Amino acid sequence: MNDDKLKLEFAHPRYWLIWFAIILLFLSSLLPYSTLLFIGKKLGNIIYFIAKRRREIAQRNIELCFSDLSPHAVDKIIKKNFENLGIAIFEMGIGWFWPTWRIKSIAKITGLEHLNEALNAKQGVLLLGAHFLSMEVSARIGGFSHPSFAVYRKHTNPILNYWTNWGRMRSNKGMVDRTDIKGMIRTLKKGEVLWYAPDHDYGHYSSSVFVPFFDVKKANTVSGTSTLARLKNTCVIPVFIKRLPDTQGYELIYLPKLENFPTKDIVADSIIVNQQLEAMIKECIDQYIWVHRRFKTRPPGEGSFY
Repeated sequence: MNDDKLKLEFAHPRYWLIWFAIILLFLSSLLPYSTLLFIGKKLGNIIYFIAKRRREIAQRNIELCFSDLSPHAVDKIIKKNFENLGIAIFEMGIGWFWPTWRIKSIAKITGLEHLNEALNAKQGVLLLGAHFLSMEVSARIGGFSHPSFAVYRKHTNPILNYWTNWGRMRSNKGMVDRTDIKGMIRTLKKGEVLWYAPDHDYGHYSSSVFVPFFDVKKANTVSGTSTLARLKNTCVIPVFIKRLPDTQGYELIYLPKLENFPTKDIVADSIIVNQQLEAMIKECIDQYIWVHRRFKTRPPGEGSFY
């Protein structure tokens, strides 16, 4: 479980730059929401032009996943995606520093009955999530519906790691390191809610399988969803967040639990999981984290996509 604390060593000069960035993030969070959206889009436009490598990765991912799209359509998604990436930077400040009343004023929760049904049945709930750009806001809003735990990957920078976890736990119970399988199992066995996102490529693992993801026929996929869902009295409920048009805010959407899941076949289960992730991503394609090298791990004998 997460045990990050504010430490005296964090005052060392080597951390001053990240502290300066955190202070700027806090100050920016005091601005009106409409202003944050405007500045975020402009920042995203700048990142689009200077982060050539990330732009190329996003383009490659979208071309691979949506092979029927024209170059113009791909470019349009990429530019919008980078605008949303710029906004996401300021959303860190929203998620970490905004008071509860302010976030609730722009938050909408749909499908909460699906989560409540499982909780009333005293089930452990594995929330099937994905890496959308508004994750930091999603963490706070999700905690309003039911304080939960989340599987995460530690930042290499301890200051960023501290503030990320501090912000997420303002309305939640705790974080579980992605390598802490026993911690995940204990959480679910206690009847808790655990957010889990299996949509990134973490390299070759014995628990990984190659199954379709959009138009990529062999995408390295962690099978942890299937494994965790096999725990007694555990169900899987998909959840994702959409940033709504203009200044309407956010909609956190809980979908019905996966029926007849898991099966006895991990590969079949991983296909089901990816299909569910695809459906969620299609709802807001330009708000997904496309700058990650989703297909960096290839089957033996296949060359890199990047």
